[in-house]
Amino acid sequence: MNKKKIISMFGWVGALSIVSAYALLSFDIISGGLVYNLLNLIGALLIVIDAFDDKAYPPAALNIVWFLVALVSLLS
Repeated sequence: MNKKKIISMFGWVGALSIVSAYALLSFDIISGGLVYNLLNLIGALLIVIDAFDDKAYPPAALNIVWFLVALVSLLS
């Protein structure tokens, strides 16, 4: 598997992670906190890697902010 495909898979796993966090919270399976923020943190980071590789700067910027919100929430 080449580098481009692996990085593209990062983006898909990141998107799945963020959507899963939202779905789990929305259906009251989790109540936020550690699991929710870790899913968002990891998901955003993976999307940032993919977005920068694709030179897609708006989604990269959005997910840098998403990552920072999750990080600050985890640290507070």
